[in-house]
Amino acid sequence: MRRYEIMLILPAEADESVVGQAVERITKVVAEGGGTVQSIDRWGRKRLAYPIAKQQEGYYVVVEFTAEPSVIAELERTLHLADEVLRFKVVVKGAAA
Repeated sequence: MRRYEIMLILPAEADESVVGQAVERITKVVAEGGGTVQSIDRWGRKRLAYPIAKQQEGYYVVVEFTAEPSVIAELERTLHLADEVLRFKVVVKGAAA
């Protein structure tokens, strides 16, 4: 298993239910693939470097998890289909201990 970090950018007006749904999608896909979520860090509203979908601000969420590499393709597919996600980025943090 490998350690990963994913950063989500949601619309700035996203309330806790929308943020919870996005985090729940990630948790569900990771768990179905045999992985575990280590931490969920909600950064809150931040100004975007450039407008995304006519939005100047976004709500940032960072999730650290361990999973097999095959889970990442399903996770990316799920997040591409999620209407509430403006952008996301998955980064490999290293091998799980």
